[in-house]
Amino acid sequence: MIAALFKASLSGHNKPLRRRLVAGSIAALACGAAVVWHDARSEASNAEPAAPETKLVKAIAVAPTRNADTRIAIGEIRPRLESDLGFRVSGKLVERIAEIGSKVKKGEVLARIDDQDYRNRLASAEADVAAAQAVLVEARAAEARIGALLAKGFTTRANYDATLKNLRSAQAKLKSANIAFEMAKDQLSYTELRAEFDGIVTATGAEAGQSVNVGQMVVRVADPESRDAVFSIAEAAFANAPGTRRPPQVTVSLLSNPAITALGTIREIAPMADAATRTFQVKVSLENAPDEMRFGASVAGRAEMASAPVTVLPGSALFDQNGKPAVWVVTSSSAVELRPVSVARYETDRVVVSDGLAQGDLVVTAGVNRLREHEKVRIVEGEGK
Repeated sequence: MIAALFKASLSGHNKPLRRRLVAGSIAALACGAAVVWHDARSEASNAEPAAPETKLVKAIAVAPTRNADTRIAIGEIRPRLESDLGFRVSGKLVERIAEIGSKVKKGEVLARIDDQDYRNRLASAEADVAAAQAVLVEARAAEARIGALLAKGFTTRANYDATLKNLRSAQAKLKSANIAFEMAKDQLSYTELRAEFDGIVTATGAEAGQSVNVGQMVVRVADPESRDAVFSIAEAAFANAPGTRRPPQVTVSLLSNPAITALGTIREIAPMADAATRTFQVKVSLENAPDEMRFGASVAGRAEMASAPVTVLPGSALFDQNGKPAVWVVTSSSAVELRPVSVARYETDRVVVSDGLAQGDLVVTAGVNRLREHEKVRIVEGEGK
């Protein structure tokens, strides 16, 4: 009967019944879909939440070591002992024997000035001595004669005292004349400029025919056996240098030929910076400097300075934290935390950390920009050892 009704409905003879059957079928399908969707939601709510993703990282263990700090500076060779020689009296330069580059011996004559005036002064002083000696002879004779008369009572005490006064005055004048004579002789000897030590002439300051004043540089002489390498060092180098009682040994090499080297020690550091360059002058005393290291030659100085224990990390390990350097450290719970560090210096592909890390800390060296605070990580096998 149902089949007949269904067939009748299909044939179009009973249209209301056909509409009711179609509506019932649609409702049944809707109820089934709702049941399926409800069951799916129930299964989804009963399932466990997904575990957070564990990121793979590379890390290294921190092992602070004393790292050799190499300092390099450019300077020049200068004489340790160099003197500007000049006359002790003024006059006209008549001869300059020394030339630049010539070797001189101690006491050797380097230049002369016109000595005629000084010879005349010496002759005048010599005459004054002779006159003072004659006066003294006469005063002594008079004192002896008046003294004999006083002893016999033929003269007064006042006459003898006047004669004794003349004698003492004559003695004083002779002494003064002798001193003037010695001064005139010294001034005559000052007309010749002599070398104070064995050395080499590095500069001249006057030519023959020129009038020179007292102390004016005529010849500059340097000791070729004692040489210094002089450098201008920036103030920052002293601020970052570790404290040490013994200055480091410096290796000095020629810029034109680095194979030519000499060892030296720091003997002098300027107590005040240069007003223009704000650098400090450092003098390095050279031991057995080769002949190729001539005065004025450009040299490079290299010093190895032991620093405090530092940690060397790859440049990829550094992270920027509000404009300050930091690194990611793996904790005992396999999470990462950001730790600020102090960087001693930056190099081409690595950084030298002076503070902020301890022995055994695991520092992430790759993927630092993908990490978040307290995020779980797993170290790649073979890293962090």
